[in-house]
Amino acid sequence: MAIVETCKLSFDYIRRDEEGNVSSINRALNRVDLSVEKGEFIAILGGNGSGKSTLAKHINAILYPTEGYVLVDGKKTSEEINILDIRQKAGMVFQNPDNQIIGSVVEEDVGFGPENMGIPSENIWERVEEALKILGMWEYRKHSPMRLSGGQKQRVAIAGVVAMHPECIIMDEPTAMLDPAGRKDVIRAARALNDVERITIILITHYMEEVVYANKVFVMEGGEIKMFGTPREIFSRVEELEKMRLDVPQATRLAYELKRRGLSQLPDGILTEKELVTELCRLYSII
Repeated sequence: MAIVETCKLSFDYIRRDEEGNVSSINRALNRVDLSVEKGEFIAILGGNGSGKSTLAKHINAILYPTEGYVLVDGKKTSEEINILDIRQKAGMVFQNPDNQIIGSVVEEDVGFGPENMGIPSENIWERVEEALKILGMWEYRKHSPMRLSGGQKQRVAIAGVVAMHPECIIMDEPTAMLDPAGRKDVIRAARALNDVERITIILITHYMEEVVYANKVFVMEGGEIKMFGTPREIFSRVEELEKMRLDVPQATRLAYELKRRGLSQLPDGILTEKELVTELCRLYSII
């Protein structure tokens, strides 16, 4: 069953002058059809201005369609009566954790969402403990968020969403402001939430290595979905991705260049260094 579904979703950013007259219209999404099943790990790729972040904001009912519709667990995001339920079902994690963290102590910040939902106090602290342990941040529960690293802050922000017991978490470029170590921490946490807790993950990113373990990948350009498939299927189309000014994982790039230079026996869509080494060893009968 689909937890998120869009049908012919279009959205226009409208700019108005000082008198309220329309001065420009920019179509950010154009007739987007997308379906995400419960329990999936979905990645949405695209360059700047591709529409991927605008799409993310529609799933959480931050923005409303100009045309078409979005369903979250069967409920239309454009109907005001559904907004509270939708935001409890589909939590949002933004790229800058400082914009999402408001508490002066980690455990208080994580408990803020459940408290706003009217959860009884004893249950709030159960949820806080559960979320912090899932994200590996329990030992930091008494710390100030402002004294944590970027990756740790982002995990606290994710814990705050997890504490609200969503069925789906949309992560809008959650590693864009982090160093490589912080990026690995956050993606590892996202994978654990999906693998262990069975929370549906929708990851918006432009870092190719982050989507290797996704079930499905959607590639956006100009507000439209241009490509769709498994990571292996998508990264087998290196030249098409290049035309959209998108890169591929380093191992995929190296395998592609080796094939161009004569190693035609290498398979398409190699995703990781380990996979590339295994294939090279097989070709040269090392193993």
